[in-house]
Amino acid sequence: MEFQLVDLIFSGMDLFTKMTKAIYAFSGDPITYGHIDIIKRAAHVFEEVIIGIGVNPAKNYTFSLDERTEMARISLQDVSNIIVTPFEGLLVDYAYEQGASVIVKGVRDSKDFDYERTLHHVGDSQNLGIDTHILFARPELAHVSSSAVKEIQNHQGDIHEYVPLYVKQCLEERISGQYLIGVSGEIGAGKSHVSNRFVELGAEYGVNVYNIELDHVAHDILGNLKEPGYETVRENIERTFGRSVRRPDGTIDRKVLGGLVFGEPDKLAKLNELMYSPIQVRFRKALYGKQGLILVNSALLAESDGGYLSNNNVVLVYVDEESQYRRLIERGYSFDQTQRRIHSQYDYKTKYGLLNHVIERDKQGKIWSIQNSDGAPDNNIRAVFETVLAELRVK
Repeated sequence: MEFQLVDLIFSGMDLFTKMTKAIYAFSGDPITYGHIDIIKRAAHVFEEVIIGIGVNPAKNYTFSLDERTEMARISLQDVSNIIVTPFEGLLVDYAYEQGASVIVKGVRDSKDFDYERTLHHVGDSQNLGIDTHILFARPELAHVSSSAVKEIQNHQGDIHEYVPLYVKQCLEERISGQYLIGVSGEIGAGKSHVSNRFVELGAEYGVNVYNIELDHVAHDILGNLKEPGYETVRENIERTFGRSVRRPDGTIDRKVLGGLVFGEPDKLAKLNELMYSPIQVRFRKALYGKQGLILVNSALLAESDGGYLSNNNVVLVYVDEESQYRRLIERGYSFDQTQRRIHSQYDYKTKYGLLNHVIERDKQGKIWSIQNSDGAPDNNIRAVFETVLAELRVK
């Protein structure tokens, strides 16, 4: 692929001096990490960059102009020298009106380059003195586009590496009719009880609520799923942890496996590595075709940095120690086993801190806490359920 850079005119530009004002225009339906990278690089070159969210009458947009503008503003909130604004009409006219002498363009391949070269010549023909500044997409982002993201979401694929989590949340709502929240907490906190009550409350409020327990997803993979990919996973677990973990019927003995990795961080990390991809595939299959509020139920959302699955929106269940011990002993654990299990896992405060950290890092998400100790009023759960519906605008 040969780019003829001489065909683009950079008259009057000193590329080693920060220039005054430029404009970067795109439809942003939705904004992606590809767009964001170009914008941040442009912001490093120019003192001010106007981000124009355009309107093309020939296009059918997934999001309204206001929605596209809002997604861009939220996604770019950490870039100080930009202004995000909608516009209509010819781009060179808008650039002229805004006092921007340069239009920034992002190019992924030779096809993009030829297209943008044509647009440059068309704009140049208007004799407004507006020049073009080309930035080539980084190789790792060259495949990222708004249309690709929407197509992936349409098939319940993973898009968190394509778009910021706020945009991911908007796409899930608009394309799939899904509102995802995590449900997490310490062992014995009552995550399943809270999730089941959400399902019941959904029926009461006329909202579809689905509970996807990632532990059960993992159990299915370790069990008797017949697809060759899952058989390979079980073989790899046997190869890694020894024959004792494999039953005669080919399934994995979870109790034996748990005994081998319990309290062994390196072994647990290896198991998580083996299980990551199959769990993701089964999770996506579980999402397919569901519309409504979807609960991602997992004890380890915080520890595994898995908050992105629910866009860092998490119901965190907490419980007092007395209730926690009683519940685990009722499950058949001895006092010593209960104590070891509780002390081997992150407590509520630590989980909250980890989740809050990723919310601040990603500038997206919310934690709703539920007190679920013995004797706690059921209204605790109802109140949080109503708050979730309101804040996520669940329809």
